[in-house]
Amino acid sequence: MDSIFPKRIADVAQLEELLSRPTPGAVETMKRLKGDVVILGVGGKIGPSLARMVRRADAAAGVSRRVFGVARFSSPGLKEKLEADGIEAIPCDLLDRERLAALPDAPNVLYLAAMKFGATGREAATWARNVYLPGLVCEKYRRARVVAYSTGNVYPLVPVSGGGSVESDAPNPVGEYGMSCLGRERIFQYFSRLFDMPVAFIRLNYANEMRYGVIVDLARKVFAGEPVDATMGYFNAIWQGDNNAMTLQAFDHAAAPPRAINVTGRRVLSVREIARQLGELMGRPAAVVGQEAPDALLSDSTLARRLFGEPRVEESQLIEWIADWTVRGGPTLDKPTRFEVRDGRF
Repeated sequence: MDSIFPKRIADVAQLEELLSRPTPGAVETMKRLKGDVVILGVGGKIGPSLARMVRRADAAAGVSRRVFGVARFSSPGLKEKLEADGIEAIPCDLLDRERLAALPDAPNVLYLAAMKFGATGREAATWARNVYLPGLVCEKYRRARVVAYSTGNVYPLVPVSGGGSVESDAPNPVGEYGMSCLGRERIFQYFSRLFDMPVAFIRLNYANEMRYGVIVDLARKVFAGEPVDATMGYFNAIWQGDNNAMTLQAFDHAAAPPRAINVTGRRVLSVREIARQLGELMGRPAAVVGQEAPDALLSDSTLARRLFGEPRVEESQLIEWIADWTVRGGPTLDKPTRFEVRDGRF
């Protein structure tokens, strides 16, 4: 782990500072990037810290630009917090065509808008958010450079022994959520070709910080004495701060047709082993049930590490941080990843 990081994360204020601390690579990218930045879907789990990293990277690079953060802002106080950090927060339901059309123009777009949680039973809304909306956004920002969030769920479950899917593998998503995410990519691909619009896809799998992520899900179960199901026995994880920095650097690699980049950690992690480690750190026995399936949702991050550099935070440090945070009763976002789902029904 980079020596700039502490042994433990004391509180939310320190966590937010660390999540938004830019890497030298992110600073260099923002120094080269010309024009304003609009962040669509800034109100989710990743958006606030990513927006702050844009501002901090700009400051470090000596660049002056406007940064717009667009969301419905259903979380109380988020709009005001972003504005205090120099982000111009704009309330907007992006599916409202008139309000979308009225958004500021910008030559650089970070596209974070998506629907996953509650997709089962709300399939029509999921497809509207994940497929129809990208078409509207592409028409609005047809002259922009776009970094768009996708997901490792566009890949099938793959043998654990293979190390994970690579970007050249054919997508084959399981379930409607994953299919809608592939639909999002296909819409961006269509408009990228139509408008010669540079796009980079961030196929993320999975971001973690102290308040959410697969490791947080496991820590909460172990600490509460609940059984951990090991059937989906393996996963990938990356510190959200590293994901944020790689996302900004992806502006350098946007292309027409679009380029996909798997963003995740170096290693394939074992649910059983991580639960055991968390149990030891938290002083609680880990009750693991079930038998590991021979396949899992896994991504190979070799390309991202070649383009952006190695993650600053090792998975082992994430485990120690999250165990400490959980024992101390640190707050969570209460948004389980549901990584254990194998049939794609989220």
